[in-house]
Amino acid sequence: METGTLYICATPIGNLEDITLRVLRCLREADLIAAEDTRNSLRLLNHFEIRTPMTAYHEFNKYDKARALVQELLRGKNIAIITDAGTPCISDPGEELVRQAAEAGVPITSLPGPAAVVTALTLSGLSTRRFAFEAFLPQDKKERARILAELREESRTILLYEAPHHLRQTLRELSDVLGGTRRLTLCRELTKRHEEVLRTTLTEAVERYRIEEPRGEYVLALEGKSLRERRAEAIRSWENVPLCEHIERYRSQGMSEMDAMKAAAKDRGVSKREIYKEWKSRRA
Repeated sequence: METGTLYICATPIGNLEDITLRVLRCLREADLIAAEDTRNSLRLLNHFEIRTPMTAYHEFNKYDKARALVQELLRGKNIAIITDAGTPCISDPGEELVRQAAEAGVPITSLPGPAAVVTALTLSGLSTRRFAFEAFLPQDKKERARILAELREESRTILLYEAPHHLRQTLRELSDVLGGTRRLTLCRELTKRHEEVLRTTLTEAVERYRIEEPRGEYVLALEGKSLRERRAEAIRSWENVPLCEHIERYRSQGMSEMDAMKAAAKDRGVSKREIYKEWKSRRA
């Protein structure tokens, strides 16, 4: 018996017109649709008059249900997986089904379409060449603090998801850790009637939502730490280290005196001539 195929189908994040013709055809032709929330997805299917049977596949049954779905695939059924909105597997339990299907040798293909993270990135006005997607910050305090500390040093554009009832706390924490002047683009209710894109800073966003009640689902796009800022911090880290100690650290690694002075000059952001002059005056 020929093995079935698992189809990863992206669905709209708000505007139903964003669904692709290919996804519509796949949802009609599949033997079964695995949906994160069958009641929510039923509205989508009804809108497009799709009658394919559905089964629930979500965070709380993802391991056992994935095993059962893989068995169906191995029996020859074609299964389409959809999430509540956007692309399955992106901050979504679909990744477990894909993992198990791949391990079982099941053919898998992805039908591209809407993804909130990419939509927000393109709207942000920030650098799009390199970005880091963190999804939702963890709720565990220690893990959350660890992730925030990592993000403080991140040079790529940072993308986060956040629910309205957590937005104020998240903005305050980001401002405290990353600095209030960090540029931020807040995207709310993407592709929906009340879509809003706010280009601001963390400090300004904290103040805005101190008064305004957050509503809807948010994607946060944060400017990464600039190379200039990282360089300035590296230079400041040497301010309290005596020059003699600085140079001797490099000498202890086998460097010549001249090479050690060159390395120290680079660390401190000054000219080699300035380091040479100070070094010689202290040894005179």
